Amino acid sequence: MSLSAIDLIVVIAYAIGIFSLAQWVSREKAGHTKDTSDYFLASKNLPWWAIGSSLIAANISAEQIVGMSGSGYAIGLAIASYEWMAAATLLIVGKFFLPIFLKNHIYTMPQFLERRYGGLIRTLMAIFWLALYIFVNLTSIIWLGSIAVNKVAGVDQDVALVMLGAFALLYQLRGGLKAVALTDIVQVTLLVLGGLVVAFLTLTEIGGGDLFAGFHRLVTAAPDHFHMILEKDDPHYIDLPGLSVLLGGMWIANIAYWGFNQYIIQRALAAKSLDEAQKGVIFAAYLKLIMPLIIVLPGIAAVVLAPDLAKPDQAYPTMMRLLPPGLLGLVFAALIAAIVASTASKINSIATIFTLDVYAKRRHERTRAEDDCGKSKSEEKHLVLVGRITAVTAIVIAILAARPLLGSSEQAFQFIQEFTGFFTPGITVIFLLGLFWKRANEAGAIVAAVTSVVLSTIMKYTLPAAALPQGVNDYLTPFINRMGVVFLVSLSLAVIVSLATRQREGADTIDTADVRYRTSAGFNVGALGVILILIALYATWW
Repeated sequence: MSLSAIDLIVVIAYAIGIFSLAQWVSREKAGHTKDTSDYFLASKNLPWWAIGSSLIAANISAEQIVGMSGSGYAIGLAIASYEWMAAATLLIVGKFFLPIFLKNHIYTMPQFLERRYGGLIRTLMAIFWLALYIFVNLTSIIWLGSIAVNKVAGVDQDVALVMLGAFALLYQLRGGLKAVALTDIVQVTLLVLGGLVVAFLTLTEIGGGDLFAGFHRLVTAAPDHFHMILEKDDPHYIDLPGLSVLLGGMWIANIAYWGFNQYIIQRALAAKSLDEAQKGVIFAAYLKLIMPLIIVLPGIAAVVLAPDLAKPDQAYPTMMRLLPPGLLGLVFAALIAAIVASTASKINSIATIFTLDVYAKRRHERTRAEDDCGKSKSEEKHLVLVGRITAVTAIVIAILAARPLLGSSEQAFQFIQEFTGFFTPGITVIFLLGLFWKRANEAGAIVAAVTSVVLSTIMKYTLPAAALPQGVNDYLTPFINRMGVVFLVSLSLAVIVSLATRQREGADTIDTADVRYRTSAGFNVGALGVILILIALYATWW
C-alpha cells in the first residue's frame, strides 16, 4: 500500500500547516524572553478548549489508535472500558484534585511530593517518571506510529521512527507546552474527523453500502466482540477480568494516569483559573465517550474484513486501505497528528521534570520558594535551554530503544498497561494520602512506592501458583486484579508506617484548609450527563 499524489499533498499540507501554527503561537512579545512558566506551563493562561483538547491529544496516540484498535480486534468492545471509565475518572480529577494543585501553584507532580512529603520522594519519583516516560510511553508511541506509517505509506519502519520523532521534537522545541496545547484543538478535530471516516467506511463496506446494516452484520458476525464485561471462560478475561473494570483495579490505573501523570495533568496546571481547568476536564470527558467509536470499532470491523491478520496491531492500518485517494491522506494526516501531538506532549513533560525537578534542584540547592519562582532572567533562559537539550536527548534514546523493547510485542497496548501496573498502585496511594490525609509522611510514601513494585513483581513472577489456593490464584492472575490487591496492601503499610514514625517538622507546605471543592452548575450538569451516558452504555452492552 502506498499514498497517491493527492494523499501526499494532503499530508504535506498538514505538516506544513501545523508546524507553522505551532511556531506562530510560540511567538513572544518584543523584548520578552521565554521563561520556565512560558515554556513548561504555557504562561499559565490556557483556556478550557485548549485544556480539554490537549488532554485528549496527549492521551490519544498510536498506542491508543493502533494499539487499542488491535485490542478491539483481539478482545472486542470490552477494551473500551479504558476510554469510558477514564471519562468518569476525569470528573473526580476536576472536582477533587485540581482545586488543591492549582491553589498551591503546583508546576510538576514531583514538586507536589516534595512540598507534601520531602525532597527524597521528589527525586525518586522524578527519576522513575523519566524512565517510564522515555522507555515505555515515548517508545510505544513512535513504535506503533511507525507501524502505521509503514503499512499505509510503505515507508521503511526505521525511517518512519526517525521521521516521527524528529518532527514531534521540532514541532514543540521552540514554544514548549504553548506550542503543543494551542494547536491541539486542530489535532483533535482532525483525529475525530479522520476516525469517524474510517468507522463509517468500514461499516458501509460490511453492510454493502448501508451503515446501519453494516453495524448489524458486524454484531451478528462477531457477537463475542460486543460484551463490555467478560466472563471467566473468555480467553481474554486475564486482560479485562469482569467486574474489576468497574469496581476494581482499573480505577487505580485511571486515577494514577489522569490525576497524577505529569504529561496529562500539566495541561490543567497551566489553566488561567480553576473554573477554566474544570471546564476543560468536562470537555475532555465527553471526548473520551466517543473515542471507542473512532478507535475500537474499526478494530472489531477488521474481524470481518480482515480475519487473518498476522498481528492484532495491524488492524487499524489495514482498515485504512478501504479509503479512497484524498480521504486516505486526510485520515493518515489525522493519525500523524495524534502521534505528533502525543509525542510532543511527552517530550515536553520529560523536559519539564528533568529541568525543574532534577537539574535545577541539584544545581542550585535553593529553598522551595526560590526553586519555584523568582529566578533571574539569565537563569530562566538557561533552564529553558536545558529543557530543550533534554527534549532532544529523550527522543534520541526513545528512537534507539523502540525496536528492542516493543519489536516482539503482540498487543502493545496491553503490554503498556501491565508494565505500568507495577507502579501505579503505589503512585495512587502516595498522592491520595498526600492530598487527603495530613498524617501521611515521607516514610509511609516511600514504603508504598517500594511495596507496589516489589509485591507486583513477586505476584507475577516468583510466587508459585501451588502456594496459593486455586481460587486465589485465579483471581490474582489478571494484572488489573493484582493492581487492586497491591493498592490495598501498599495503602495499609503506608498508613501503618506513617502512624509509627514522626512527621518531619515543616515538611508539609501544601495548604488544603480553604480549598474550594464546590463546582459550578455547568460542571455539575456536564458531570451528570457523563454519568448517565456511561450507565446507558454499560446497560446496553453488558
